[in-house]
Amino acid sequence: MMKRSFDFCVAVGALLLLSPLLLIVAILVRTKLGSPMLFRQLRPGRNGAAFAMLKFRSMTDTRDASGALLPDAERLTSFGKFLRSSSLDELPGLWNIVRGDMSLVGPRPLLMEYLPLYSAEQARRHDVRPGLTGWAQINGRNALQWEQKFALDCWYVDNQSLWLDMKILALTVLKVVRRADISADGEATMPRFTGTPSLPD
Repeated sequence: MMKRSFDFCVAVGALLLLSPLLLIVAILVRTKLGSPMLFRQLRPGRNGAAFAMLKFRSMTDTRDASGALLPDAERLTSFGKFLRSSSLDELPGLWNIVRGDMSLVGPRPLLMEYLPLYSAEQARRHDVRPGLTGWAQINGRNALQWEQKFALDCWYVDNQSLWLDMKILALTVLKVVRRADISADGEATMPRFTGTPSLPD
């Protein structure tokens, strides 16, 4: 209950304080990338329940001759890269926190299609609300391998506390300022997760 109250108060305060910045970014997204300004996608929340995650749009809708969307790396413009590297694209997620879909700190919400691919241990990352930032984000972010990221997520589930959340938030600010670990080598963000190979008996 203390964590939820902390999340709610900080998110509401941040939305009020950052409202001019949100408006400016929204106008720039509309001008440079078109409509809609917001990217909405179903993501798994606590216990795997789906919710509509909000972000500022950072990619175009450019398609190939057959009508299929081009790969992310080809649709990610220089402006979109700036939004991601500065984490400005994540600001609408504050509304998800106000609604109770997310927390300030927790495992990042990934894709719904990954749910059946997790091992029983990896699936424990959904024992808590997903976060705007998390333990994995300050310990490598997208430069990590999937298995490393999931191990860090589960460590957070087992060790979460208000003091740890405040530490993670402070270190997140430093990561954003330094624009560190934005993407994996050769990827726009991260390669797709296809499951962890089983160890031989």
